Amino acid sequence: MSERRWTWALLPLALLAGLVLLVSQTRLLERLRGPFPPVEALTIERTTLAPDLIRLRIVNGGPEPVTVAQVTVDEAYWAFTIEPAATIDRFGRATIEIPYPWIQDEAHVVSLLTSTGLTFEHEIAVAVTTPVMDASHLGLFTLIGLFVGVIPVVIGLLFLPMLRRLSRDWFEYMLALTAGLLIFLGVDALSEALESAAEVPGAFQGTMLVLLGSLGGFLVLQLLSSNHTRAEGAEGRRAVAWLIALGIGLHNFGEGLAIGAAWAVGEASLGAFLVIGFMLHNTTEGIAIVAPVAKDRPRLAMLAGMGALAGLPTIAGAWIGGLAFTPTLATLFLAIGIGAIGQVVVALFTMFGRGEEPVWRPAIAGGVLSGLMLMYATGLLVA
Repeated sequence: MSERRWTWALLPLALLAGLVLLVSQTRLLERLRGPFPPVEALTIERTTLAPDLIRLRIVNGGPEPVTVAQVTVDEAYWAFTIEPAATIDRFGRATIEIPYPWIQDEAHVVSLLTSTGLTFEHEIAVAVTTPVMDASHLGLFTLIGLFVGVIPVVIGLLFLPMLRRLSRDWFEYMLALTAGLLIFLGVDALSEALESAAEVPGAFQGTMLVLLGSLGGFLVLQLLSSNHTRAEGAEGRRAVAWLIALGIGLHNFGEGLAIGAAWAVGEASLGAFLVIGFMLHNTTEGIAIVAPVAKDRPRLAMLAGMGALAGLPTIAGAWIGGLAFTPTLATLFLAIGIGAIGQVVVALFTMFGRGEEPVWRPAIAGGVLSGLMLMYATGLLVA
């Protein structure tokens, strides 16, 4: 009986494989294409500038191989080298180096011409020498991550004694404020992910990558935490707090990617005002982490672990953003952060139930609205 079941399961797969083989071997697709030119798609993932040199990292996101035949810079044909080869296979990557005397702080336009005559244009808005990543810059990113991600979260955790003294209604208000903070973070991350998805090579389906990452992150965390977050009392509240820290950590990883990437292309202007804005913005994240366990007197080691889980990914993200940033990577991690935050919001709302009373009590509704307004106000400082 078992063998027959496997036979019926494998038969459709065998027929599908035979159909694919038939279509590919009979050159049916080439006949359907006729005299039309092939579909080509090149995406420039990263641009680096050195003295008298422009370096482009490109990826073929189209359905067929693409051959780069010529390169123009500011409408003039220019000599170039391309590695590993001029013909780039589907999903393949290549690096183009153009010896060109670019001008500091000026705009330049690079165009790639394929063998079929298609043109792919890329603008360098402000030409500046790309910084070289070394130990000193990694140390700088570490400091920025500490000031932007870790220290503000720790400061937010210091609201614990105040939260512990609140009445039940005010405590519920703070929990709802936490939900509002996270909803704002989730929507903000979704906006950033969709913007980043527009830069993803077409074959990688940026919008679907957002869907896959966010839904996948939500479902994985739901499976891993469902038993703990549904637990009664202190255990359930601790699980929610850890989930909040994880969700914020994933969000801060994406934030770190953006910081590192902006620095790598010479567009970072992390002045004192911007750093202060990030600090105020991220302090509210510490409040969100500690609110569920405020009544439980958590140990210092637990608070330190939650702060590290939420804040340290900012440093790792900044490192990766400066060394190997790609829109595909940024989109994926932003999407995973969205899913994690969504799962935490669901877990928080399970804590709002109180007998026969409706979930949207005045304290809950007011808290969510206050959280949204607070994040919007602090977000104005980092716009």
